[in-house]
Amino acid sequence: MRVAILDPFSGIAGDMTLGALVDLGLDADWLRALPARLGLDGVTVRIERVKRSSVACTKVDFDIPPQPHSRGIHEIRQLVSRADAPALVRERADAAFVAIATAEGEIHGIAPERVHLHEVGAVDAILDVVGSVWGFERLGVERVFCGPVSVGDGSVATAHGVLPVPAPATLKLLEGVEIRTGPEGSGELVTPTGAALIRVLSSGPAPMSLTPLRSGFGAGLRDPKGRPNALRIVLAEVPAAQGVAVEHLVQIATDVDDMDGEQLAAVAECLREAGALDVVMIATLMKKGRPGTRIEVLASRDLADRLEELLFAHSSSIGLRRTIIERHALPRAVHTVHALDHDIRVKVVTLPTGERRAKPEHEDVARVASETGRPLREVAASARAAGEQLLHERVP
Repeated sequence: MRVAILDPFSGIAGDMTLGALVDLGLDADWLRALPARLGLDGVTVRIERVKRSSVACTKVDFDIPPQPHSRGIHEIRQLVSRADAPALVRERADAAFVAIATAEGEIHGIAPERVHLHEVGAVDAILDVVGSVWGFERLGVERVFCGPVSVGDGSVATAHGVLPVPAPATLKLLEGVEIRTGPEGSGELVTPTGAALIRVLSSGPAPMSLTPLRSGFGAGLRDPKGRPNALRIVLAEVPAAQGVAVEHLVQIATDVDDMDGEQLAAVAECLREAGALDVVMIATLMKKGRPGTRIEVLASRDLADRLEELLFAHSSSIGLRRTIIERHALPRAVHTVHALDHDIRVKVVTLPTGERRAKPEHEDVARVASETGRPLREVAASARAAGEQLLHERVP
């Protein structure tokens, strides 16, 4: 599987991402034609080779005629929807701008649809987002991963005044991503556009094992001494285990020592009903030797914020830990078998070797045991035998 690794050791911005993609082999003529494909008349593209602290990089700039100072999110989404681009590219570019508007709206206390994007709403940012998302697709990248992000330090002047680095909306876009402050005196290293690209493209940290194919550097505007102001992107091949789905999820964990068993069970049920993929309770020993319980919640990235809110609301927790984890899942299918004159669901899992195994669903086994008065172990054994027969019949 071909993947791309973002290495934002000196931050990330949209133009840096485009430069690195061209450095990797993205067709420069295709990029020069992009403004016209987006209906942005009069915009020209400049691509040049530059050095950043003695490292050769590609720099991408847009020459843009006078434009509106700000654009509403509705206008930007319409422009993206009309783009002559693959559906998945339009979808991800749209998600990037929605993420930016949502973050800005939360920071300023207004609805996302009322947000007017100043720096980000400019034509060059629209080209950066659509061009970057489309560029990965054109290079055959199936998944994007991201290393720790250096965000800089100090403050930055914006349309809303002088703000700390990273700017509030940028930091919100980077929630759940590993970041590093500094280096000292570097100023702002991550733009909202760069943070939004990480948000919508990255599947999390890079895999432990990969084969690099080639790498490219995209230059930033400044050229400070002693540090290449550039984004590195690495194209790589990652071996994929046959039939194993790899996904990056969020694990939310907290330790409590003042809830009884009934309260903990209620919290777990609430989280499962809200869409948690798994909720685990683990006995632990807390400070001063007090016995406690660790609540671990496994969630998709889009549900993590909501589940965190529920955990705060329904438990006694006053602090949570969030971690991006990589889950490898085997393909599975649910079939129904007939055992002891009753229907029982059986989950069939396929291993990377192609071997399959079947396991009866406990809820169905318990139901049949209750209805027939037979021991649970006898019903389970009959259901397992029916499951084995199902495998011998090679039912998919």
